[in-house]
Amino acid sequence: MENTIKVERAILSITQDELAKKIGVSRQTINSIEANRYVPSTVLALKLSEVFNKPVNAFFKLTEDD
Repeated sequence: MENTIKVERAILSITQDELAKKIGVSRQTINSIEANRYVPSTVLALKLSEVFNKPVNAFFKLTEDD
């Protein structure tokens, strides 16, 4: 899975730490998601959706490997 979380954060001008606090996770979790080392739960994806005010599939994309 690929994501554009870093781009979405830039659009909102927020840091990894600020995003993490908004959705109740650590900054390291945000870093791992952005680096495609961690696939978030549905609940976490929906929280990100609320912060970005976009549907989940606007910033998460399946790849051929998925």
